[in-house]
Amino acid sequence: MEPIEPTLEPLFAMTLTVAPPTDVGRTPVGHRRVVPVTGGRIDGPRLKATVLPGEDWIVERADGAFEIDVRMPIKSDDGAMILMRYTGLRHGPPEVLARLGRGEPVDPKDYFLRILLRFETAAPPYDWLNRVLAVGSGARSAASVLYRVWAIG
Repeated sequence: MEPIEPTLEPLFAMTLTVAPPTDVGRTPVGHRRVVPVTGGRIDGPRLKATVLPGEDWIVERADGAFEIDVRMPIKSDDGAMILMRYTGLRHGPPEVLARLGRGEPVDPKDYFLRILLRFETAAPPYDWLNRVLAVGSGARSAASVLYRVWAIG
């Protein structure tokens, strides 16, 4: 038997607002920064929610790529609390990443920003999220990030 080919189902669009990072410095794994996620919005066919404050413990690796590690709570429009966590990678040509770092507008086609998401909730209407593995593609600006997210089927 052969494994089935995964499918992608649109899950939601997510806009996050971020504050300036706290620079932790060079650790054994790379240059660590903690970026506050100050809020945001999730809009999809099965989930509409407000993003509550969280953090991205991002690390710049020796090869110039950034490892993303985000955890934050979200509150659905009907009041359910959901924990969302995602990891990912952002990389691209050094000059493009430098422009992103300065907050300049950069076409998302010029760099790679992808995430893998998981969810946790005790809310019965959203129990299905406990079994979702999702992927997203992002676009970064100076003070926000926009992701399109798909559930893997």
